[in-house]
Amino acid sequence: MKELEKNLQYHFNNQHLLHQALTHTSKTGKLSENYERLEFLGDRVLGVAVAEMVYRVFPAEPEGSLSQRFMALVCKETVAEMALKLGLDRYIMAESVDVHHNDNVLCDVCEAVIGAMYLDGGCQTAIDFVQERWRPLVDTHTRPPKDAKTLLQEAAHEKGLPAPRYVEIGREGAEHNPVFHMQVEIDGTEAQTGSGRNKKMAEQNAAEKMLAFLGVKHGK
Repeated sequence: MKELEKNLQYHFNNQHLLHQALTHTSKTGKLSENYERLEFLGDRVLGVAVAEMVYRVFPAEPEGSLSQRFMALVCKETVAEMALKLGLDRYIMAESVDVHHNDNVLCDVCEAVIGAMYLDGGCQTAIDFVQERWRPLVDTHTRPPKDAKTLLQEAAHEKGLPAPRYVEIGREGAEHNPVFHMQVEIDGTEAQTGSGRNKKMAEQNAAEKMLAFLGVKHGK
């Protein structure tokens, strides 16, 4: 783990926390030994750290623009990419190596490590870690990215299609870590389904898939 700590630029006083943060549920179902609870905590720490960062970096932007920047910085794909940059994929402990390349798992592990750091070194240590590594992802010279739902609304209008409708079609997972499934429907097209940790994220995911279905580019 020394090489990983070198990548993180942080030494864990409690090595069990780091080990737990890297342990997939397929390896053990014990909550005290897998990353589920740490992921729950780290997700919240990540959110606070990124929210504070965009609030301070963009003092003149309204809430809507800050929200768009925030969503782009904490979405599954961004966090999974950060996990790869930190080399976390090489240390995940799971029954199958396939999970090492799964965005959902990479995102969860990254957040679990942040949660473990919060418990080991304190709130400010974890926040500083997040802000130092996410800061290069913030671009102060461009407009905030349009979210997928906004782009889909505009694309539907331009194509003469009705406005998109979003319908919840299911929910699964543990109470503290649910996964929502939302479906976006536009008359005259094939409905698309998306998933996320809350309804808003699931809607965004569904909108991204509909944009792809319609052939509309959506840069993250």
